[in-house]
Amino acid sequence: MASSAASSTVNNTSLAWIVVLLCCCSAVCAQLRPDFYDKTCPQALSIVNATIKQVLARDPRMGASLLRLHFHDCFVNGCDGSVLLDDNGTFIGEKTAGANANSARGFDVIDNIKTQIEKVCSGVVSCADILTTATRDAVVQLGGPRWAVMLGRRDSRSASLSAANRNLPGPGSSLAGLNSAFAAQGLSAQDVIALSGAHTIGQASCRFFRTRIYNESNIDKSFAASLQKTCPFNSGSGDNNLSPLDAVTPNFFDNTYYKSLTTKKGLFHSDQELFNGGSADAKVTVYSNNQTAFFNDFVAAMLKMGNIKPLTGTQGEVRKNCRRMN
Repeated sequence: MASSAASSTVNNTSLAWIVVLLCCCSAVCAQLRPDFYDKTCPQALSIVNATIKQVLARDPRMGASLLRLHFHDCFVNGCDGSVLLDDNGTFIGEKTAGANANSARGFDVIDNIKTQIEKVCSGVVSCADILTTATRDAVVQLGGPRWAVMLGRRDSRSASLSAANRNLPGPGSSLAGLNSAFAAQGLSAQDVIALSGAHTIGQASCRFFRTRIYNESNIDKSFAASLQKTCPFNSGSGDNNLSPLDAVTPNFFDNTYYKSLTTKKGLFHSDQELFNGGSADAKVTVYSNNQTAFFNDFVAAMLKMGNIKPLTGTQGEVRKNCRRMN
Protein backbone atom coordinates (compact mmCIF):
# COMPACT_ATOMS: atom_id res chain seq x y z
CA MET A 1 0.00 0.00 0.00
CA ALA A 2 2.81 2.41 0.89
CA SER A 3 4.65 1.81 -2.39
CA SER A 4 1.45 2.37 -4.35
CA ALA A 5 0.91 5.67 -2.57
CA ALA A 6 4.49 6.72 -3.27
CA SER A 7 4.09 5.96 -6.97
CA SER A 8 0.86 7.91 -7.09
CA THR A 9 2.54 10.84 -5.35
CA VAL A 10 5.17 11.06 -8.10
CA ASN A 11 2.48 10.97 -10.80
CA ASN A 12 0.41 13.52 -8.99
CA THR A 13 3.25 15.94 -8.49
CA SER A 14 3.76 16.02 -12.25
CA LEU A 15 0.03 16.39 -12.81
CA ALA A 16 -0.18 19.16 -10.22
CA TRP A 17 2.44 21.22 -12.01
CA ILE A 18 0.65 20.72 -15.34
CA VAL A 19 -2.57 21.98 -13.78
CA VAL A 20 -0.68 24.87 -12.18
CA LEU A 21 0.77 25.91 -15.53
CA LEU A 22 -2.61 25.71 -17.23
CA CYS A 23 -4.26 27.58 -14.39
CA CYS A 24 -1.68 30.34 -14.41
CA CYS A 25 -2.59 31.22 -17.96
CA SER A 26 -5.60 33.00 -16.46
CA ALA A 27 -5.29 36.52 -15.05
CA VAL A 28 -6.79 35.60 -11.69
CA CYS A 29 -4.75 32.51 -10.98
CA ALA A 30 -1.55 34.09 -12.29
CA GLN A 31 -1.36 36.05 -9.05
CA LEU A 32 -1.02 32.83 -7.08
CA ARG A 33 2.16 30.82 -7.33
CA PRO A 34 3.91 28.03 -5.39
CA ASP A 35 7.00 30.14 -4.60
CA PHE A 36 5.11 33.18 -3.30
CA TYR A 37 6.88 33.18 0.10
CA ASP A 38 10.29 31.91 -0.98
CA LYS A 39 11.92 35.31 -0.44
CA THR A 40 9.60 37.02 2.05
CA CYS A 41 9.20 34.12 4.50
CA PRO A 42 11.19 31.03 3.44
CA GLN A 43 10.59 29.34 6.81
CA ALA A 44 6.80 29.38 6.47
CA LEU A 45 6.19 26.08 4.70
CA SER A 46 8.57 24.13 6.91
CA ILE A 47 6.85 25.51 10.02
CA VAL A 48 3.48 24.40 8.69
CA ASN A 49 4.78 20.95 7.79
CA ALA A 50 6.52 20.35 11.13
CA THR A 51 3.47 21.43 13.10
CA ILE A 52 1.12 19.20 11.10
CA LYS A 53 3.40 16.22 11.71
CA GLN A 54 3.25 16.85 15.45
CA VAL A 55 -0.51 17.39 15.46
CA LEU A 56 -1.32 14.25 13.48
CA ALA A 57 0.97 12.14 15.66
CA ARG A 58 -1.30 13.09 18.57
CA ASP A 59 -4.61 13.17 16.72
CA PRO A 60 -4.81 11.65 13.22
CA ARG A 61 -8.44 12.77 12.97
CA MET A 62 -7.25 16.37 12.74
CA GLY A 63 -6.20 15.77 9.14
CA ALA A 64 -9.81 15.34 8.10
CA SER A 65 -10.84 18.32 10.21
CA LEU A 66 -8.36 20.62 8.44
CA LEU A 67 -9.43 19.34 5.03
CA ARG A 68 -13.06 20.04 5.92
CA LEU A 69 -12.18 23.48 7.28
CA HIS A 70 -10.44 24.40 4.02
CA PHE A 71 -13.45 23.21 2.02
CA HIS A 72 -15.85 25.21 4.21
CA ASP A 73 -13.67 28.28 3.85
CA CYS A 74 -13.48 28.16 0.06
CA PHE A 75 -17.21 27.58 -0.44
CA VAL A 76 -18.15 30.79 1.40
CA ASN A 77 -17.06 33.81 -0.63
CA GLY A 78 -13.80 32.13 -1.66
CA CYS A 79 -10.61 30.82 -0.06
CA ASP A 80 -10.01 33.85 2.13
CA GLY A 81 -9.74 32.60 5.71
CA SER A 82 -13.20 33.95 6.59
CA VAL A 83 -14.16 30.70 8.35
CA LEU A 84 -11.42 31.42 10.92
CA LEU A 85 -12.90 34.74 12.07
CA ASP A 86 -14.68 35.00 15.41
CA ASP A 87 -17.93 36.97 15.71
CA ASN A 88 -17.51 40.67 16.39
CA GLY A 89 -19.59 43.83 16.58
CA THR A 90 -19.74 44.11 12.80
CA PHE A 91 -20.81 40.62 11.76
CA ILE A 92 -21.71 37.13 12.96
CA GLY A 93 -19.11 34.79 11.51
CA GLU A 94 -19.33 31.35 9.94
CA LYS A 95 -18.41 29.23 12.95
CA THR A 96 -22.02 28.92 14.11
CA ALA A 97 -23.43 28.02 10.67
CA GLY A 98 -25.31 24.75 10.52
CA ALA A 99 -22.44 22.91 8.85
CA ASN A 100 -19.84 24.27 11.30
CA ALA A 101 -21.44 24.60 14.73
CA ASN A 102 -20.07 22.05 17.20
CA SER A 103 -18.37 20.15 14.37
CA ALA A 104 -15.73 22.37 12.73
CA ARG A 105 -12.30 21.73 14.26
CA GLY A 106 -8.71 22.80 13.71
CA PHE A 107 -8.91 26.49 14.57
CA ASP A 108 -6.34 26.07 17.33
CA VAL A 109 -3.96 24.30 14.94
CA ILE A 110 -4.06 27.25 12.53
CA ASP A 111 -3.62 29.64 15.48
CA ASN A 112 -0.55 27.72 16.59
CA ILE A 113 1.03 27.81 13.14
CA LYS A 114 0.22 31.50 12.73
CA THR A 115 1.84 32.35 16.06
CA GLN A 116 5.05 30.56 15.07
CA ILE A 117 5.20 32.20 11.65
CA GLU A 118 4.51 35.67 13.06
CA LYS A 119 7.63 35.32 15.21
CA VAL A 120 9.88 34.95 12.17
CA CYS A 121 8.07 37.10 9.56
CA SER A 122 5.25 39.18 10.94
CA GLY A 123 2.38 40.25 8.71
CA VAL A 124 3.58 38.31 5.67
CA VAL A 125 1.84 34.92 5.48
CA SER A 126 -1.94 34.95 5.28
CA CYS A 127 -4.21 32.73 7.36
CA ALA A 128 -5.87 31.58 4.14
CA ASP A 129 -2.54 30.29 2.81
CA ILE A 130 -1.69 28.65 6.14
CA LEU A 131 -4.97 26.73 6.06
CA THR A 132 -4.47 25.70 2.43
CA THR A 133 -0.91 24.49 3.05
CA ALA A 134 -1.78 22.74 6.31
CA THR A 135 -4.52 20.86 4.45
CA ARG A 136 -2.11 19.64 1.76
CA ASP A 137 0.44 18.57 4.37
CA ALA A 138 -2.21 16.69 6.36
CA VAL A 139 -3.30 14.75 3.26
CA VAL A 140 0.31 13.84 2.49
CA GLN A 141 1.05 12.80 6.07
CA LEU A 142 -1.93 10.44 6.02
CA GLY A 143 -0.75 8.67 2.87
CA GLY A 144 -2.36 10.82 0.18
CA PRO A 145 -0.90 12.60 -2.86
CA ARG A 146 1.36 15.64 -2.80
CA TRP A 147 0.81 18.69 -4.95
CA ALA A 148 2.29 22.15 -5.37
CA VAL A 149 0.10 24.50 -3.34
CA MET A 150 -0.65 27.81 -5.03
CA LEU A 151 0.05 30.69 -2.62
CA GLY A 152 -0.51 34.41 -2.39
CA ARG A 153 -4.06 34.56 -1.01
CA ARG A 154 -4.94 37.38 1.36
CA ASP A 155 -7.41 37.32 4.23
CA SER A 156 -10.97 38.57 4.24
CA ARG A 157 -12.01 41.37 6.56
CA SER A 158 -15.46 39.87 6.98
CA ALA A 159 -17.36 36.61 7.26
CA SER A 160 -20.93 35.61 6.45
CA LEU A 161 -23.15 33.33 8.50
CA SER A 162 -25.89 33.53 5.88
CA ALA A 163 -23.53 32.59 3.04
CA ALA A 164 -22.21 29.64 5.03
CA ASN A 165 -25.73 28.39 5.69
CA ARG A 166 -26.60 28.88 2.03
CA ASN A 167 -23.51 27.54 0.26
CA LEU A 168 -22.32 24.52 2.25
CA PRO A 169 -23.95 21.23 1.17
CA GLY A 170 -25.03 18.99 4.02
CA PRO A 171 -24.78 15.22 4.64
CA GLY A 172 -28.38 14.78 3.51
CA SER A 173 -27.79 16.31 0.07
CA SER A 174 -28.90 14.58 -3.10
CA LEU A 175 -26.51 14.09 -6.02
CA ALA A 176 -28.31 16.87 -7.87
CA GLY A 177 -27.96 19.11 -4.83
CA LEU A 178 -24.23 18.38 -4.57
CA ASN A 179 -23.69 19.05 -8.26
CA SER A 180 -25.58 22.33 -8.00
CA ALA A 181 -23.67 23.52 -4.92
CA PHE A 182 -20.33 22.69 -6.51
CA ALA A 183 -21.29 24.17 -9.88
CA ALA A 184 -22.04 27.46 -8.11
CA GLN A 185 -18.34 27.50 -7.15
CA GLY A 186 -17.12 26.65 -10.65
CA LEU A 187 -16.55 22.98 -9.89
CA SER A 188 -17.66 20.11 -12.12
CA ALA A 189 -19.61 16.91 -11.46
CA GLN A 190 -16.29 15.05 -11.59
CA ASP A 191 -14.87 17.41 -8.98
CA VAL A 192 -17.82 16.50 -6.73
CA ILE A 193 -16.91 12.82 -6.89
CA ALA A 194 -13.16 13.38 -6.48
CA LEU A 195 -13.45 15.86 -3.59
CA SER A 196 -15.96 13.61 -1.82
CA GLY A 197 -13.05 11.18 -1.53
CA ALA A 198 -11.86 13.38 1.34
CA HIS A 199 -14.29 11.26 3.36
CA THR A 200 -11.74 8.46 3.22
CA ILE A 201 -10.44 9.98 6.48
CA GLY A 202 -12.13 11.35 9.56
CA GLN A 203 -15.21 10.73 11.66
CA ALA A 204 -18.73 12.11 11.90
CA SER A 205 -21.24 12.62 14.69
CA CYS A 206 -24.32 10.43 14.98
CA ARG A 207 -26.67 13.34 14.38
CA PHE A 208 -25.38 13.65 10.80
CA PHE A 209 -26.11 10.05 9.76
CA ARG A 210 -28.93 8.90 12.09
CA THR A 211 -31.65 9.31 9.47
CA ARG A 212 -29.71 7.20 6.97
CA ILE A 213 -29.05 4.21 9.21
CA TYR A 214 -32.64 3.93 10.40
CA ASN A 215 -34.70 5.02 7.41
CA GLU A 216 -32.88 4.30 4.17
CA SER A 217 -32.91 1.13 2.09
CA ASN A 218 -29.74 1.57 0.00
CA ILE A 219 -27.53 0.62 2.94
CA ASP A 220 -25.92 -2.67 3.88
CA LYS A 221 -28.04 -4.13 6.70
CA SER A 222 -25.12 -5.33 8.81
CA PHE A 223 -23.40 -1.97 8.38
CA ALA A 224 -26.52 -0.15 9.53
CA ALA A 225 -26.94 -2.48 12.49
CA SER A 226 -23.37 -1.91 13.66
CA LEU A 227 -23.84 1.86 13.52
CA GLN A 228 -27.12 1.67 15.42
CA LYS A 229 -25.25 0.30 18.43
CA THR A 230 -23.54 3.67 18.96
CA CYS A 231 -26.15 5.93 17.37
CA PRO A 232 -29.54 5.55 19.13
CA PHE A 233 -32.78 6.11 17.25
CA ASN A 234 -33.98 8.98 19.41
CA SER A 235 -32.67 12.42 18.58
CA GLY A 236 -30.73 13.95 21.45
CA SER A 237 -29.39 10.62 22.62
CA GLY A 238 -25.82 9.97 21.56
CA ASP A 239 -25.88 12.84 19.06
CA ASN A 240 -22.15 13.40 19.36
CA ASN A 241 -21.09 9.75 19.28
CA LEU A 242 -18.55 9.33 16.46
CA SER A 243 -18.23 6.81 13.65
CA PRO A 244 -15.55 6.76 10.93
CA LEU A 245 -16.49 7.92 7.45
CA ASP A 246 -14.31 5.07 6.15
CA ALA A 247 -14.63 2.17 8.58
CA VAL A 248 -11.74 0.21 7.03
CA THR A 249 -8.84 2.72 7.02
CA PRO A 250 -10.16 5.85 8.78
CA ASN A 251 -6.71 7.36 9.36
CA PHE A 252 -5.20 6.59 5.96
CA PHE A 253 -5.87 8.56 2.79
CA ASP A 254 -6.68 5.97 0.13
CA ASN A 255 -9.51 4.83 -2.15
CA THR A 256 -11.29 2.59 0.36
CA TYR A 257 -14.09 5.14 0.65
CA TYR A 258 -15.16 4.37 -2.91
CA LYS A 259 -14.97 0.62 -2.33
CA SER A 260 -17.34 1.09 0.60
CA LEU A 261 -19.82 2.96 -1.58
CA THR A 262 -19.98 0.05 -4.03
CA THR A 263 -21.14 -2.18 -1.15
CA LYS A 264 -23.70 0.33 0.16
CA LYS A 265 -21.58 1.31 3.15
CA GLY A 266 -21.48 5.06 2.70
CA LEU A 267 -21.95 6.77 6.08
CA PHE A 268 -23.81 9.86 4.85
CA HIS A 269 -26.78 9.97 2.54
CA SER A 270 -24.71 12.32 0.37
CA ASP A 271 -21.93 9.73 0.21
CA GLN A 272 -24.15 6.91 -1.01
CA GLU A 273 -25.76 9.25 -3.53
CA LEU A 274 -22.51 8.94 -5.48
CA PHE A 275 -23.25 5.26 -6.05
CA ASN A 276 -26.98 4.88 -6.24
CA GLY A 277 -27.80 4.12 -9.87
CA GLY A 278 -26.98 7.62 -11.07
CA SER A 279 -24.47 9.47 -13.22
CA ALA A 280 -21.64 9.19 -10.67
CA ASP A 281 -21.63 5.38 -10.48
CA ALA A 282 -19.12 4.83 -13.28
CA LYS A 283 -16.52 7.21 -11.84
CA VAL A 284 -16.93 5.76 -8.34
CA THR A 285 -16.25 2.32 -9.83
CA VAL A 286 -13.10 3.63 -11.52
CA TYR A 287 -11.84 5.17 -8.28
CA SER A 288 -12.65 2.04 -6.28
CA ASN A 289 -10.43 0.00 -8.61
CA ASN A 290 -7.74 2.58 -9.36
CA GLN A 291 -6.29 4.64 -6.53
CA THR A 292 -3.97 6.52 -8.88
CA ALA A 293 -6.94 7.75 -10.91
CA PHE A 294 -8.56 8.99 -7.72
CA PHE A 295 -5.38 10.72 -6.54
CA ASN A 296 -4.88 12.43 -9.91
CA ASP A 297 -8.42 13.78 -10.02
CA PHE A 298 -8.36 14.74 -6.34
CA VAL A 299 -5.22 16.83 -6.86
CA ALA A 300 -6.73 18.60 -9.87
CA ALA A 301 -9.95 19.28 -7.96
CA MET A 302 -8.11 20.58 -4.89
CA LEU A 303 -6.16 23.03 -7.06
CA LYS A 304 -9.40 24.23 -8.61
CA MET A 305 -11.09 24.58 -5.24
CA GLY A 306 -8.10 26.44 -3.82
CA ASN A 307 -8.55 29.03 -6.56
CA ILE A 308 -12.16 29.91 -5.76
CA LYS A 309 -12.25 33.73 -5.68
CA PRO A 310 -8.96 34.34 -3.83
CA LEU A 311 -8.17 37.82 -2.54
CA THR A 312 -4.86 38.94 -4.00
CA GLY A 313 -2.72 42.04 -4.44
CA THR A 314 -4.08 44.78 -2.20
CA GLN A 315 -7.42 43.09 -1.55
CA GLY A 316 -8.24 42.16 2.03
CA GLU A 317 -5.32 42.01 4.43
CA VAL A 318 -2.78 39.66 5.99
CA ARG A 319 -4.13 39.07 9.48
CA LYS A 320 -1.72 38.86 12.39
CA ASN A 321 -4.33 36.93 14.36
CA CYS A 322 -6.47 34.55 12.31
CA ARG A 323 -9.48 35.02 14.60
CA ARG A 324 -9.82 38.78 14.12
CA MET A 325 -9.12 41.57 11.68
CA ASN A 326 -6.01 43.72 12.16
